[in-house]
Amino acid sequence: MNPELLTVLDHLTREKGIDREVVIEAVEAALANAVRKSLGSVAEEVTVKMDRQTGEIRILVNGKEVSDARFGRIAAQTAKQVIFHKIREAERSVIYSEFSPRAGSLISGTMHRFDRGAVIVDLGKTEGILPKREQSPKESFRPGDRIRAYCLEVNKTAKGPQIVLSRSHPNLVLELFKLEIPEIAQGIVEIKSISREAGDRSKVAVTSKDEKVDCVGACVGMRGTRVKDIVRELHGEKIDIIRWGPKLEEFVGAALAPAKVSEIHVSADKGRVKVIVEDDQLSLAIGKRGQNVRLASKLTGVEIDVRTQAQAVQLAKLSVTKLPGVGPKLLEVLRAKGYDSVEILARLSIEELTKLKGVGEKTSQKLIEGAKKLLAEV
Repeated sequence: MNPELLTVLDHLTREKGIDREVVIEAVEAALANAVRKSLGSVAEEVTVKMDRQTGEIRILVNGKEVSDARFGRIAAQTAKQVIFHKIREAERSVIYSEFSPRAGSLISGTMHRFDRGAVIVDLGKTEGILPKREQSPKESFRPGDRIRAYCLEVNKTAKGPQIVLSRSHPNLVLELFKLEIPEIAQGIVEIKSISREAGDRSKVAVTSKDEKVDCVGACVGMRGTRVKDIVRELHGEKIDIIRWGPKLEEFVGAALAPAKVSEIHVSADKGRVKVIVEDDQLSLAIGKRGQNVRLASKLTGVEIDVRTQAQAVQLAKLSVTKLPGVGPKLLEVLRAKGYDSVEILARLSIEELTKLKGVGEKTSQKLIEGAKKLLAEV
């Protein structure tokens, strides 16, 4: 048994990359513990030594060598358990070392099975999990389908590394652009921001570090071939490629494409933008169920309010003095903070208003409700 044990150890250490000495020491420690438990209080001192050359195992109990046959069986069973345990540990360590640097990049695999709504993806040496929350709502997979996903994170767990994948994360679009567009991979064209509603639409803001390279043209490709490959990978998800610019007004105007913008007014704190469009452009600017303006807002990082010229005129006529409880003193406090617009008040929270001097919770609630009521009438 002992020469066979050494042969098995040598084979596993080569195949799995486990340190031979570590396994032998673990076998010795586990066997000593097993003998100690078997003998109980009689065994005050137990030492186990395995010969590194012959595999011979010597068991010393209280300084005397023991050669009972049952300890031979214990040795075989214990060695087997320790080896299998070390193999599992080593394999998990190898998998974690291999996949942890790949967090934040694309990973390809094969759809294996479903597990309570999650998709289990075969990655070769291990499996990845595509949770329900990270799936694109308009995608479906069958066993055997190839899946390319964004590696969200690699976590150490008691059962081994857990590789969490995503098909809905905005960075999936980012990584696909890097893969399909050489100018992005080379750093000539830079992606400044991405907003995405997986399965429906994404907006990607790009800029060029070389004035000779058109950033939008590079991303679209000849006859749209480059972006079409990305759209195909995303199962038909629409992609708007926006030219980024340092001027917020221009960037917001471009982000609202395909709508044409007439006027843009940026707030003093540059956190809100009021956009005026022609009547026939309003539905385009807002988009189906507000998607276009919502994605544009995420892309630019500012709150965007889209109105027609007629609506803007009506809103201009709305004065905070028409709200209940707004007298000269309160009006002065609101103006000092920049809250002298019905639109702004309607967006504020009670907590924000109560920070103002002399404004209580009840007053704040009345102001917000009154502002929302006035806006609803426009």
